[in-house]
Amino acid sequence: MASSRTSTQSLKGFLDSLKRSVLLVSVAILSVIFIVCAFLNPWWLIGLVFTLPLFIVGVFDHYQTRWTLTRNFPLASRIRWIFYDLRPYLRSYIVEGNLEGKPFSLKARDLVHARARGKTDTRPFGTELNTNSPEYEWLNHSIIPIENPDENPRVSVGNEQSSTPYSASILNISAMSFGALSAHAVEALNKGAKIGGFYQDTGEGGISPYHQKHGGDLVCELGSGYFGCRNNDGTFNPSRFAEGASQAQIKMTEIKLSQGAKPGHGGLLPGAKVTEEIARVRQVTAYEDCQSPRAHSAFSTPIGLLEFAAKMRELSGGKPVGIKLCVGHIHEVFAIMKAMHKTGIYLDYIVVDGGEGGTGAAPLELSDYVGMPLTEGLITVRNALVGTGLRDKVRLAASGKVYSATGLARNFAIGADWCNAARAFMFSIGCIQAQRCHLGTCPTGITTQDPGRQRGLVVDVQAERAARFHQKTLVGLSDIIASTGVTHPRDLQPHHIIHRLGDTDSKMIDRIYSFLPKNILLDAPEETYYAEWWKAASADSFAPQIDLAPMRDKNTQAEKQGSML
Repeated sequence: MASSRTSTQSLKGFLDSLKRSVLLVSVAILSVIFIVCAFLNPWWLIGLVFTLPLFIVGVFDHYQTRWTLTRNFPLASRIRWIFYDLRPYLRSYIVEGNLEGKPFSLKARDLVHARARGKTDTRPFGTELNTNSPEYEWLNHSIIPIENPDENPRVSVGNEQSSTPYSASILNISAMSFGALSAHAVEALNKGAKIGGFYQDTGEGGISPYHQKHGGDLVCELGSGYFGCRNNDGTFNPSRFAEGASQAQIKMTEIKLSQGAKPGHGGLLPGAKVTEEIARVRQVTAYEDCQSPRAHSAFSTPIGLLEFAAKMRELSGGKPVGIKLCVGHIHEVFAIMKAMHKTGIYLDYIVVDGGEGGTGAAPLELSDYVGMPLTEGLITVRNALVGTGLRDKVRLAASGKVYSATGLARNFAIGADWCNAARAFMFSIGCIQAQRCHLGTCPTGITTQDPGRQRGLVVDVQAERAARFHQKTLVGLSDIIASTGVTHPRDLQPHHIIHRLGDTDSKMIDRIYSFLPKNILLDAPEETYYAEWWKAASADSFAPQIDLAPMRDKNTQAEKQGSML
């Protein structure tokens, strides 16, 4: 009885194994058939060219120990691998709807491509958006629109402490370094900036010859690695910085505290991308990983940050200096405001990078879950500046997934003076969102150092497209501005934006988020939502000066009691 049961189980096991190995068995049978038939006609041996390699791979799969699925399903599991590799392309080109793609939808990419290539950006038959969705927003228009809005509005950057203010376009190229981008991509973007009259942020990788070749305006960004102006030990070198920043092409300088994709992480350019040329620009060792520290070595306190900014302003010849950050702890933002009041040193501008931003590779958890999204971050810094009376001295810029005139208008309404875009400008010069930026195998030559792949990116052609995308986006913005009845993007206010909260409810955005009145953080901080963060902030340290947990518990209880009354 037991013997019979064992025999049955063995038979079932054999049949199951045969079923799982059906492709391998089929290839083996075909190989035998080809060999037998070859005795009749030698041409049958051609079939072995196809079956024998598959048979060898199948046998290897059956005996290898690295992959469980491949060991259990020889040959067949490799079909899964093929479709897994093809999945992003099949979804993008066949399955994906106009509004589904991430991080940018097909609709968004098509809009940038159409504007960059000079094709129509209009669409018939109404919106595809669900206007009842809680994600939907709209702008209020006026019965009396403006007739001739400015199609190229600009903003002056630089307070009384800067001797050479800069007139910036309200849409510019966000920070992307040479190394992360190819030489051709940097060239195309800079030439586009020259044609269109906007600036290109160098990123933290230093000023390369490709940034300088066409004479487009530059903002020199300085990260924690101080690339291009560093000593051998990685610390800041003032004379090297002055040599670069004093060039006429450099219009402003910028301290990168953090970036949206990986705040608090620093940056990494893999050694494979650190060519001899990139190493010279960054002043690092070729073909070794180029790592930016998590934090700056030149300062560690809010006052230290401002003193360093003042030093950069002096070394650059009085050019505006600003900071870029992805907002995290709110008391740290307030600490910078308190430091400006205490020292009398004012930043010329602050760039807020949203947590949804990022062009290069980043750890998944940091990219998805760390860092304040742009809306909340921009409102936080706007409130910090307005609430401390500094808004007239410090300009505010927004960076994070900006690609359309609607996105520009929204950011202006909640506090921005101008916007920076990275991925949108990458789309304008040919990016297809293949998401191979970190592998060096970018199919469009934008984020690779492979000369063969860079060949596909023709600088003169793509530069025109970058400039055209910029120009047509600003034309689209002028239409929005005109329809709202204001004359300049800076005149947009939070009440111009309505956000839907459900099928039957919608509110102006300043009824959803708190927008502080001028000087309230100086005069009556306890009356604001930010009371505990203001108390925790110090000009002398980024560390909180009080234990925030008990304070938060106390305020939470008060809010609950208030809601019950």
